Amino acid sequence: MNAEPTPLARPTQSTSEDATAPDERYLNRETTWIAFNQRVLAEARDARNPLIERLRFLTIFHTNLDEFFMVRVSGLKQQVHSGVEVVSMDGLSARSQLHCIREQLLPILDDCQDCLDRDLLPELRERGVDIVHYADLSPELRERADTFYRRKVHPVLTPLAVGPTKTFPFISNLSLNIAVYVRSPSTGERRLARLKIPSMLPRLVRIDSGNPLELRPPVQLLPLEELIASNLHTLFPSMEVEKPWIFRVTRDADLEIKEDEADDLLTAIREEVRNRRFGRAVRIEVQRTMPEDLREALRKGLELDPEDVYLSRDPLDVPGLKQLLNLDVPADKFPPFVPRPQPIEDIFAEIQRDDLLFHHPYEAFTPVVEFLESAARDPHVRAIKQTLYRTSGDSPVIKALLEAVQNGKQVAAVVELKARFDEENNITWAQMLEESGVHVIFGEIRRKVHAKMSLVVRSEQGELRRYAHIGTGNYNPTTARIYTDLSLFTCNPEITGDVADLFNRLTGFSEPVGYRRLLVAWRFMHDRLLEMIADEIAHARAGRPAHLIFKCNAIAEQRVIDALYEASEAGVRVDLLVRGICCLRPGVAGLSENITVRSVLGRFLEHSRVYWFRNGGEPRVYLGSADLMDRNLKNRIEVLVPVLHAGQADWLREVFLERYLTDEGRSWIMHPDGRYSRTPGNGKPNLDVQQAFLDEE
Repeated sequence: MNAEPTPLARPTQSTSEDATAPDERYLNRETTWIAFNQRVLAEARDARNPLIERLRFLTIFHTNLDEFFMVRVSGLKQQVHSGVEVVSMDGLSARSQLHCIREQLLPILDDCQDCLDRDLLPELRERGVDIVHYADLSPELRERADTFYRRKVHPVLTPLAVGPTKTFPFISNLSLNIAVYVRSPSTGERRLARLKIPSMLPRLVRIDSGNPLELRPPVQLLPLEELIASNLHTLFPSMEVEKPWIFRVTRDADLEIKEDEADDLLTAIREEVRNRRFGRAVRIEVQRTMPEDLREALRKGLELDPEDVYLSRDPLDVPGLKQLLNLDVPADKFPPFVPRPQPIEDIFAEIQRDDLLFHHPYEAFTPVVEFLESAARDPHVRAIKQTLYRTSGDSPVIKALLEAVQNGKQVAAVVELKARFDEENNITWAQMLEESGVHVIFGEIRRKVHAKMSLVVRSEQGELRRYAHIGTGNYNPTTARIYTDLSLFTCNPEITGDVADLFNRLTGFSEPVGYRRLLVAWRFMHDRLLEMIADEIAHARAGRPAHLIFKCNAIAEQRVIDALYEASEAGVRVDLLVRGICCLRPGVAGLSENITVRSVLGRFLEHSRVYWFRNGGEPRVYLGSADLMDRNLKNRIEVLVPVLHAGQADWLREVFLERYLTDEGRSWIMHPDGRYSRTPGNGKPNLDVQQAFLDEE
């Protein structure tokens, strides 16, 4: 790809480099998120990526966008409907933000359609993967498709008509639907009917003679919605069926737990999850050529505003094309890799010798699992305490906790029931753990427990020693293969004492007045980060070299941004590695000319958070779960842990962070107005930071 700036549809603030007005000091959170998702789309267009991986990026783009509407757009619409609008940090009302979101999204969605129609589907066709239209089928293939319809599809379909005695049908979130007008030849009465595409059936039906369960080219695939649309006469016998049209609805899916109504958090979460599917509609996607009268009937039936209607070319529901990711085409996927093994004979002895630091997915996640499995089986272990935010379906972490209980250990688990879109899974885990004898704490009503930490208490020579694991990612072996994260193991008594105090605060009824080594949100982390930035400013003003390097997923907290602006004005060099949202404007004269912002996207999802302070030549470095956002610093339980081992701290600065700062293969550079452009090459082989870590022996 070229290095041309990625255009925004319409910046929500001035594009001048003179950011003097208060609202021009910041970029809008929602539009900077859209800019991030646009970079995901750029990966789908990037011919350097294998074809199936490009398709995967396209599905990620759409899945991200679905969640954005379900959570962020729905929240803004709630503000408008309630009449209580909170002005954003950059000075925009909720109504203005909704307008800007639509303006920015429309050309991006056109670009996305072009990527699918003009790039990915034609390339798939060249490889023998042909997504065909029903109208183009030969009589033989049409009969094969119709036979599949009669046997597998027709029996599960339920048409719903709208009429004088029938209200507009409920249309479930993210479902794919057919809308059609049906007329009675005898009375002339015309009614709107809706038909849901069954989600339990394959979205793409194999109609050639190959095994329908295999996806090895050559293969011909017919979209299920086309097959159903072509057989609607079987559902409306003796009626005149007009041309059918496809549409898709997105609903508000954010949970709202009211503190004064949530005596039982588990029951409250379960009820909110149950109610989620009935959330207010926030978007409808329709085929671009759908007649206006039908479009208006759907819009009004869903109680949507005209600007909530998004016109699209075929196909709708790109996430439904994930079936294609299972195509048996190894040459068109990223080459498989095996995380570097970390053989450890006795993990507690290793941690006693020195702190351990691991970099996932390049280094195996097994030490994290072995830490808990060893604790479960070790007769010297007395207690295990664990936070769980998201975990895998067949979780070895859960199994280790259950085994520990069976072996007589004291086990406590803080399970965050409010982990968005994982609530049902976490309810299941929490109940199973509790029924097995684990002391389960269901997080807090007001604040999510997002910290990633384990604590093991072990009896050694008549004394009790604590061991802790603190990470940047979830205790999930599945995502540990596709997210970049860091894991730190330590038995440092101050750190493990802090972890113990925090667990006691979560499970009991206490509020520590402070922590010795950990930075803990919601109470202490924010102020301490601001203090350390202020220290760096003091070094700069005293004429000493000053430098900050922050790697995180998002920067959107106003006081932190203002502190970084002040640091820049004082002469501090500020390098920010921000995967997604960044409301700070870099490179603005008189404000942030010493600040650079890079975003790295690639095969793996950048997920690690590292905060490095030069500190007058005695660097401080922290890693953990917290991003620089209001929710993390003020409304969550988060942990940042100092890296005290000199060699590990040096590696994080000189290898880990330096590679990100010099990457020219996967980086995007942020401009003052919020645009991003690819890092320009320098004529030398470009460093791809993720590939560099993969290539290490």
